[in-house]
Amino acid sequence: MSNFKTISKEEFDKQNVFGLGQENVAYAEYFIGKSYLNPLTDAKSGVFMANVTFEPSCRNNWHIHRATKGGGQILICTAGEGWYQEEGKDAVSLVPGTVITIPANVKHWHGAKKDSWFSHIAVEVAGENTSNEWLEPVIDEEYFKL
Repeated sequence: MSNFKTISKEEFDKQNVFGLGQENVAYAEYFIGKSYLNPLTDAKSGVFMANVTFEPSCRNNWHIHRATKGGGQILICTAGEGWYQEEGKDAVSLVPGTVITIPANVKHWHGAKKDSWFSHIAVEVAGENTSNEWLEPVIDEEYFKL
């Protein structure tokens, strides 16, 4: 396990090789804190990938990537430190180089640690009848115990 901590936004920006992108206003209602989205591929390419950056303490709501076949998501952690948690399981510490495979129909959340900026590449896994179901926020009482 790494003891790495991002000290400043300036330091983080040097590591965040895929770029901050634009503030993620389209999905802001599903996040606590600010996130940023930098699409890396076009959805028409067949595989949509985007660099998602979270400011310290930012995390998305619990959510599920629905699919009747295939589907899910892959997270490739690239800079800073974050958390990933599936419902009913302990949170997993995310550092650069960590890869998380999220099966379809699994309730989960991910985001930055409280003292670090964090980026991951999100890869949408192709499937049939895919959709995202956004659920309740990850409450401060649970998040700040991590």
